[in-house]
Amino acid sequence: MTLAIDFDGTIVEHEYPKIGKELTFAFSTLKELQKQGHKLILWTYRAGKELDDAVEFCRKNGVEFYAINKNYPEEKFDETISRKILADVYIDDRNVGGFLGWSKIWQVLNPHLSSQEPNYNRYGSEKKQGSFFKNLFR
Repeated sequence: MTLAIDFDGTIVEHEYPKIGKELTFAFSTLKELQKQGHKLILWTYRAGKELDDAVEFCRKNGVEFYAINKNYPEEKFDETISRKILADVYIDDRNVGGFLGWSKIWQVLNPHLSSQEPNYNRYGSEKKQGSFFKNLFR
């Protein structure tokens, strides 16, 4: 699937124009979704230096996006048409009901793995044993 993902309030705490702290499991979940073959698009209000800062922050945390504020990498921005991103799923803190949290998003996107949990720890590292959520709440 193609997933359009907001930055402020979704990947990090909302501190715009600064970069907030990572929301729990954001990068871990994004990396696992990429491993599953999903295309991730960064879909954010940010532009210019603030956008560059967000992209670099994600890159330093191990997430490279398929595209940034566009449908595909080669797309040319055209101010005469809508900037709406075409995606299968939109992940944003401004959803009706608010942001679900990354563990719930994982469960919604992976219903076939309902008895399994992602194979990473809270720092995004591969883990060899133990339960993702049990380790979180120890």
